[in-house]
Amino acid sequence: MNIHDTLAMSSKTNHMKADSPFQAGGYATLIGSIPLTDHDEALALIFEHTPHIPLWPQLPGNRLEGMLRQFNEGLPGIDTDGERYYFNTKSDHFEADQLAFYEEYMDVAENSEHLAGSRFKVSPSHAGGLYRLVEKAGKHENILALKGQITGPFTLLTGMSDRDNRAGYYDPAIRDIITKGLAMKAAWQVLFLKKAGKPVIIFIDEPALAGLGSSAFISVSKEDITLDQSEMIQAIHHVGGLAGIHVCANTDWALLLSLDFDILNFDAYGFFDRLVSCKSELNDFLDRGKVLAWGLIPTAEKEHILAETTESLVALWERQAAQLVTGKRDFAALLRQSLITPSCGTGSLTAELASRVLKLTQEVSATLRGKYL
Repeated sequence: MNIHDTLAMSSKTNHMKADSPFQAGGYATLIGSIPLTDHDEALALIFEHTPHIPLWPQLPGNRLEGMLRQFNEGLPGIDTDGERYYFNTKSDHFEADQLAFYEEYMDVAENSEHLAGSRFKVSPSHAGGLYRLVEKAGKHENILALKGQITGPFTLLTGMSDRDNRAGYYDPAIRDIITKGLAMKAAWQVLFLKKAGKPVIIFIDEPALAGLGSSAFISVSKEDITLDQSEMIQAIHHVGGLAGIHVCANTDWALLLSLDFDILNFDAYGFFDRLVSCKSELNDFLDRGKVLAWGLIPTAEKEHILAETTESLVALWERQAAQLVTGKRDFAALLRQSLITPSCGTGSLTAELASRVLKLTQEVSATLRGKYL
């Protein structure tokens, strides 16, 4: 049996469902980035507007908190050239680094308690908001769950390339290392956030999955996407977390709905019509007790952010939700299996616009809950 067979068997053996009693209930949460420079200031804004499901903020001004850098620590095959990070399997030490990585992976996959001191932890320099969230969570009584996030393997592997500008996704050795490394970092994050004594949700951020089916990814198979995402899901479930996925544009929704995600976060403001075309798969997803996180509050265009109101966005949810109401699922039942979020992160916005997005998110959630629950 080769090492990959052994790892696959270990993952299958260790898979178990999340142990969280979390209920979505139409509450509000956010998507990662906040356009501020101080983690405490960002967390104050987060606790003000999403007190029930706060998340740790990613600050775009810190280069180490960028989507393609934040979760690279400890992973072999990544080199730097000035500000550029690139994959490199041709160095003299890659084989030794690869072996050491797999030995540690095998250990933590079997013994999750070893994750805390492993290469798979994320340091304060790369995620200061994560550490501050855990410190502050105990001072807030209304928390139902803590939310974390991690860059997904497809986004990281297609966003970074080797020296010849070939995406890491197409190098089998790199793809396996990155996927397994991110899976263990997600598991580490669940255990770290659990220190606050609350259920933990991890969103796998996969904006690059919007390119599925395009000419850029013509050779990417659904089977490979399924394998990589399932490895992430299993790692999160194994340590008792809830696994969500965030895609802020159109993608292969039928594929994602078929996987064992607990939460599907989509841009309801711009792409609900694409998602609802998979109505059968959506109903099956909901019938399995899963959660839809509706990205109702626009983040892409300043004009839309300023033009929309709480009332207009509540009406938008009601029009969309009506298409999923069935004889066994009314508006109240659907809202109980829903979260309300912005359509994407607010890191590229001004602080003023971001504050408006957060305020709308809070008010839409509160209005819907007051009306239906």
